[in-house]
Amino acid sequence: MSNTSEKRQAAEAALRYVEDGAIIGVGTGSTVAFFIDALADLKNRIQGAVSSSEQSSAQLRQHGIPVLDLNAAGPLSIYIDGADECDGHKRLIKGGGAALTREKIVAAAAQKFVCIIDSSKRVDLLGKFPLPIEVIPMARSLIGREIVRRGGQPVWRDGVTTDNGNWIIDVHGWQITDPVAMETELNQLAGVVTVGLFARRPADVVLVGSHEM
Repeated sequence: MSNTSEKRQAAEAALRYVEDGAIIGVGTGSTVAFFIDALADLKNRIQGAVSSSEQSSAQLRQHGIPVLDLNAAGPLSIYIDGADECDGHKRLIKGGGAALTREKIVAAAAQKFVCIIDSSKRVDLLGKFPLPIEVIPMARSLIGREIVRRGGQPVWRDGVTTDNGNWIIDVHGWQITDPVAMETELNQLAGVVTVGLFARRPADVVLVGSHEM
């Protein structure tokens, strides 16, 4: 089965978690784009969506789905998003699309996090996909040195500015055996905005194609 058909199947399977009258948290990326297309058929059953990126907001509006502000929406019943990697404990690496900060905020506001992926994203150990870290621009070199001290290879994602006006460092060469501890440690570095590890708050449900993991 192709990755594209698995992504579409996962996106459509996620619709069963959408409740009438809900405000849906919506992530970013190619699999989420399929979910937004599918959500359009249910738009009269939901209040609207809180989006993690300008890209997803634009797609939601194209379908006539109201895009709501998280401060006004309050707690969300559900958040739907993809991932770049997912281990057997539903811990994730996210941020390939540079929306990791808003994704983590919306995930934290949701009672249930449903992650939709294709089988290529399943791994035993996180870290083959370079770990994105969003940083305040003036801290890029400082954080790069801290990454090197920890055995990683930092690569600045040159030419990319996040929706928040920050930069991304992609860390190569890490095998992340304790993602919760690493997420906690990296969060303490001055200048780090968000780490692309979703381990302290992993997904609650992972759909790989049409199958729940």
